[in-house]
Amino acid sequence: MARGLETLFAVFMLGAAVAPGAADPLLRDFSTCAGRLSALVEHQWLVDGPASDVSANRRDAMLELVAAVMPPEMARTAMGWRIEAKVAQRALLDRAYFAQDAAAEKRSAQLLQGCAT
Repeated sequence: MARGLETLFAVFMLGAAVAPGAADPLLRDFSTCAGRLSALVEHQWLVDGPASDVSANRRDAMLELVAAVMPPEMARTAMGWRIEAKVAQRALLDRAYFAQDAAAEKRSAQLLQGCAT
């Protein structure tokens, strides 16, 4: 629970340092995917430990892409996108797994697939 509150607090504290429309679209995509993959890693820690290692490697590679395209003045904005995506993906994963929601499972898989290509 404390981790969730930290994430929520961070979302509120992160103001956009630069207008989101001014960012490189790759930065937004990479940041969003890094957040989604972070949520997947945490979810897999609970339900499929060995798979979390593969997902963590994918997340780390995505973070390298973020670093490669991110100008310093966009760091706060990129972190905001990452956190927003992580929170949303986590909600989908929780709903899919704990509530057995097929639509949430399908949407979660689609979003993660978008990060694989």
